[in-house]
Amino acid sequence: MHRLDHITVIAPTLDEGVLHVRQCLDLDIPFGTRHAYMGTHNHRLQLGDRVYLEIVAIDPEGAKPHRPRWFGLDHQERVRMDWDNGRRLRGWVASTPDMNATLSGRMETFGEHVALPPDEPEFSFSIAKDGSLPLGGAAPSWIDHRSTPTSMDEIPEMGARLKSFELTHPDPISVTKLYRELGIEHAPSVSPGSELRYRAEIETLNGLRILT
Repeated sequence: MHRLDHITVIAPTLDEGVLHVRQCLDLDIPFGTRHAYMGTHNHRLQLGDRVYLEIVAIDPEGAKPHRPRWFGLDHQERVRMDWDNGRRLRGWVASTPDMNATLSGRMETFGEHVALPPDEPEFSFSIAKDGSLPLGGAAPSWIDHRSTPTSMDEIPEMGARLKSFELTHPDPISVTKLYRELGIEHAPSVSPGSELRYRAEIETLNGLRILT
């Protein structure tokens, strides 16, 4: 089964990402983990139904990886431009039980199968050769947990629940068709818009909040 795994705020710096989420959700999201194999780090928050929010950025204390980073983070000018234009919720990740089957015939769109961490792989992720987001972020990145789903016990539970996840796009028909072909449970709804923008409605203990 293909399903929404997590939604991603892609930030120029982790501090900026945490501040943005605090302003949107009125929640201080705790630190998550460092990805030594990617030179990135994150904060995470449970959103219910085994879905979570990730805030991710380059780790200034991390080593540069031997391949391009995920989420387009090597393209810092683009990350900053999107950030300054208010496009901060910039991507999402879908889970698959079979990465090779999912990517078959679609590597041009989604990138290649990358086992991580490289030395002792625990999961697989789809990453384009240049690290860019699939279809500019309109399509998901893929994760194969290898029969060991992300442990929600490791992700803070603060009473937040994802109520809706939406994408505006100049070509909503093509994007919707792609989602349908992929059969992704809880994929974002798609509507016409002049540019790619995500919007998530998240219920918190203090009421409904909007993350963009």
